[in-house]
Amino acid sequence: MDSPFEKRCYRLPKQQIATLRFTLESYDGLAFVRTLAPREAVVEIAWPPSRSADAEALLAALEQECEMVEVPRPQDYTPL
Repeated sequence: MDSPFEKRCYRLPKQQIATLRFTLESYDGLAFVRTLAPREAVVEIAWPPSRSADAEALLAALEQECEMVEVPRPQDYTPL
């Protein structure tokens, strides 16, 4: 079954995960974040396709602000 969300994985400094989560939550439903690998600080960000333009613009800004780097999904990835 395909996911109804677009998704990307990012690595970022551990201390930035809370900032990222707080920022995304403040946009009320624009995007969601879950931590995939806490030790490596890899997160998955998902958003509905209908909000793609807004989500991608925000992610571009957050890449700079939170020092995020897009990475491939971990090998042990479990989709929700």
